Order: sequence, then structure tokens, then C-alpha cells
Amino acid sequence: MSLHSRKLELLTQPEVARQLENNPLIILPAGSVEQHGPHLPAGTDTFAAYIIAERIAEKMDGLVVPGGPLGVTPFHMPYEATITLSHETYIRVVYETCQSLAQHGAKRLMIVNWHEGNSSSLAIAAERLHRECGLSVLTVQACYVASELYGPTSGGLTHGGEIETLAILAAHPELVHLDRIEGSSDHKHGSRMDKLRRTRSYQPVLTDIRTIAPTGWYGDPSRATIEKGKQMLEDLGNAISQEASEIFTLLDEVNGGIATLDKMAKKE
Repeated sequence: MSLHSRKLELLTQPEVARQLENNPLIILPAGSVEQHGPHLPAGTDTFAAYIIAERIAEKMDGLVVPGGPLGVTPFHMPYEATITLSHETYIRVVYETCQSLAQHGAKRLMIVNWHEGNSSSLAIAAERLHRECGLSVLTVQACYVASELYGPTSGGLTHGGEIETLAILAAHPELVHLDRIEGSSDHKHGSRMDKLRRTRSYQPVLTDIRTIAPTGWYGDPSRATIEKGKQMLEDLGNAISQEASEIFTLLDEVNGGIATLDKMAKKE
């Protein structure tokens, strides 16, 4: 199966049926439409999620299902080009999308998220999909995986910075405008403020992207290249598919064990 045909909406009904029968793994990209400064498209997070999801699907023989372009991003609403859904709407869209595929035979769900604002909504949807639809669910924060792999050499994970630029250069270089990167907000201030919402122990709610970056973005994407972007995509695909395969195997083991315990309890 070629890369482009990993996307459900490009396939015919018999092709989707065969794919789900061969491997009941579905992959849901999760992104957003929000401002990304003067050099990156508003759909950066959605493009990144789809690009990575398609690469993972190729490596794991999965099916990419339509995640929709929109996410939860009120944080960026002070700037034009931002469209946000409420948490309630987003949860419902994710749930009903994957519920439909569960009815068609999907057993495993991987959510590939590139937008941090989606995280709490995705956690609620994932819990419901597991308990109510029987799916084995794994949420991958792909932007954090990128930060772990490329943060040390790319200035960390910054809004509109090098890592996000690399993600778009990998597949849509015509949408990147490196000649417009004048005006980045102060990196030291941005990193300090961003750290507030990314620690494991303390997570304050910030109202407005301008508290982190007065211009709406910060970082230095000037060193980003198409070649490095393609390498990052390859590295992300390899890292996530390997880790995800191991996690799904563990989930199969524990879920199988629970099913056995339930059968024993019913006999008693």
C-alpha cells in the first residue's frame, strides 16, 4: 500500500474493509488552525500531525483516519487566522469519529497530537473510547517526541520556531517563508513562560499567547532546511512506531489478562 493510500478518505469501501481486517489499527492526527507568525501557515499543527501520522501508518501498516483540521486553541484567538473549537465540541468530534471506526472493526487507536491545547480533551475522549467502544488507545504527543529528539539542536520546542518549521519543510516547503522571519519575540522570555505550562507538577492556565510571545511566535527557524526536516520526519516515524508497537503489545497482554479474570469471575 502506498503512502497516500494510507488515508481513509482516499480509499474505496472494499479497500478500507480489507485494511481493517488485515490490521485493525487506526491513526488519528490531531492538530489545530492557529496563527504561526509571518512565515508558517495557520494549519502548521494539522499538517505536522498528518505528515507524522502517515509515516507511522506506513511503518505500522495502519490506516490514517480524518482528524479534521481544527482543535482547541482559544489561547491564540487574539490573532487572526485562528479558529478554535470548544473542549466539548472537540471531544465529541474525536469520539464519534473513532466510534464509527470501532463499529467497522478497528481495535487499536493511536492519536498523534501536535497541538498542546488538545491534550486535556483528547485524554477525556481516549478514556471514553477505551471503556465504551473497547478500543486499545495510545495518545502520542508527537510535538514532545520531536522536542526530545531535536530540541537540543533546534532551540527547543518553540511556537513557530525551528522544530515546527522543519515539520512543514518536510512535506510542504512551498508554505514556508523563511524570508519573513524578522520580528521573533524574545527567546529567553518565551522559554521561561512556556516552561510554566509544560512542567509535570505545576500547570497554570495562561490566557493569551502574547504573555509568552508578544509577536505571537518566538524562536529561530533560520537554520531549518528541507533535508533536516525530512530527517526529522524519518526519525519521528521510527521512534514512535517502535515505541507504540511495544506499548500496544503490552496493552494486549494486560487487556487479555483482564478478560480472563472477568470470565473466571462470571463462572464463580
